[in-house]
Amino acid sequence: MAVAEKLRLGVNIDHVATIRNARGGRLPDPVRAAEMAALAGADGITAHLREDRRHIGDEDIARLASEIGLPLNLEMAATEEMRAIALRHKPNACCLVPEKRQEVTTEGGLDVLGGGAALQGILDPIKAAGIRISLFIDPVEAQIEAAVKAGADIVELHTGAYAHAHQDGDAKRFASELARLQKGAELADAAGLEVHAGHGLCFETVAPISAISQVVELNIGHFLIGEAIFTGLEGAIEKMRRLMLEARRGQGASA
Repeated sequence: MAVAEKLRLGVNIDHVATIRNARGGRLPDPVRAAEMAALAGADGITAHLREDRRHIGDEDIARLASEIGLPLNLEMAATEEMRAIALRHKPNACCLVPEKRQEVTTEGGLDVLGGGAALQGILDPIKAAGIRISLFIDPVEAQIEAAVKAGADIVELHTGAYAHAHQDGDAKRFASELARLQKGAELADAAGLEVHAGHGLCFETVAPISAISQVVELNIGHFLIGEAIFTGLEGAIEKMRRLMLEARRGQGASA
């Protein structure tokens, strides 16, 4: 497969809402962050409406759907409540993720293979409404095959283990996880799925993922919001996009 000319960046603005919710009130406003991301060159906005509403809230989703010109990727658990919200707001895509109330952040990929009729009952009405279906999965062949059978349009490969290997300074595991992601992307692309990737990516880890030709979109949030404290949100996004595109063009990831 030829290298895609453009690698898209979806900016996840969840943790702007995390800061807001720490004190209550309306500031900082995640919708304003989405507007700034658009000005900085983001290709889409991602937001995860969790069951416990720990960061993004229902009003945020309503405003993002109506006020932001960029495509909205709604991350959600496979529940009837979230299905109803998706059908009400009709985002560009719904990315189904596993969700545990006690977890700090998403800990792994969705078990599509074991989802059965219950998962299909969530997916089918969303897809029928013209909303693209994305499944957040580990780069495992059986899960990719199950995503195809479920009627997904997209798989987002979970890069968390890869990112953690970098944080731990484990070069061997880092290389192994990168190889798994490369293989997963190849399998998903060959199966006719659009391939996205994300979770835990930073300036130091984004280039090798960007160089995987089958990946057409990265979704990055927590790191960008954290980096914005030091450089501003627009500066963080602009640098991330530059590193992504340099890697995609084979120029390497210069700082």
